[in-house]
Amino acid sequence: MKFRAFKYLSPILIYVTAFNAFTSTGWMVWMPLIYGFIFIPLVEVFINPDPRNMSAAEEEVARKDKIYDYLLYLIVIFQYAALFWFLYNINEEGISKIDIAGRIAAMGLLCGVFGINVGHELGHRVNKFEQTLAKALLLTSLYMHFFTEHNKGHHKRVATPEDPSSARYGEPIYIFYFRTIVFSYLSAWHIATDELKKKNKPFYSRFNEMLQFHFIQLALLVIIYFSFGGAATLYFMIAAFIGILLLETVNYIEHYGLQRKTTTQGKYERTMPEHSWNSNHIVGRLMLFELSRHSDHHYMASRKYQVLRHHDNSPQMPTGYPGMMLLSLLPPVWFFVMNRRIKKLKLTQAI
Repeated sequence: MKFRAFKYLSPILIYVTAFNAFTSTGWMVWMPLIYGFIFIPLVEVFINPDPRNMSAAEEEVARKDKIYDYLLYLIVIFQYAALFWFLYNINEEGISKIDIAGRIAAMGLLCGVFGINVGHELGHRVNKFEQTLAKALLLTSLYMHFFTEHNKGHHKRVATPEDPSSARYGEPIYIFYFRTIVFSYLSAWHIATDELKKKNKPFYSRFNEMLQFHFIQLALLVIIYFSFGGAATLYFMIAAFIGILLLETVNYIEHYGLQRKTTTQGKYERTMPEHSWNSNHIVGRLMLFELSRHSDHHYMASRKYQVLRHHDNSPQMPTGYPGMMLLSLLPPVWFFVMNRRIKKLKLTQAI
């Protein structure tokens, strides 16, 4: 049982290829993307998804095993080491623009896979230490407001028209990008402002979480600017934006076209496993620390990543997250594949 945790070291391969990319040139610079978005999607075509769940006894042991938590803490150290190495080497003399683009893309991949994804997992924890680590990881993508909006907005409004992070049926991803980025940001401000009013605290104070986030993010940019220069600062901002786009692509595929019904009281039904797309494709699951078992995550947000479960009634993706992310970038193909599944799902639910 102890060795089960170490399968979650497999995402470190992305880290290793990215770390190497920061000092490489030519095709080696693009290895992180080749591994993440060519190799893994191809492998998942030939590996059957694994819907098995742990037994109750196994789950209890895994839930209490601190190794799973220590792996996440280690990611925080790795992420900041990678960021420093990226900034230290991005201004290397004689490097081509293509190699610079490759290094930025590699850092962007780390911002999405490690920065926001692991930050998301730690952000659901209840103790301040892990929440602080979550914010530290989100800082590397300049997306700290995600902590506020995701936990206090998205999880309450998921699969409803009020949720900017839930993609609507027939909505192309490129329209979704604009809607979710802009309105999730505004939602975070509304949530923070409402909390200040409830606590009777002034807007311009240390109690305003959004002001805190903006100050910390600006401070990081200032430190990078004076330590590594304007070009490195710009490159980092582009990498952070790539991380944000990776997150929002994941948001798009996780809830596309799914909607909770309204009750007789005019409210929405409870969030259930059928309100999130699920994927049991094992390589993608490990790469993203079980994020693809998203149905159970929304059904029970407090459940740690290592014990997330498969539900038979949750809608299943045809492949893993990396493949689905690529598919979403081709709207006509995406609609052809996913709209048919949604129609079939509605027919099944009506019977």
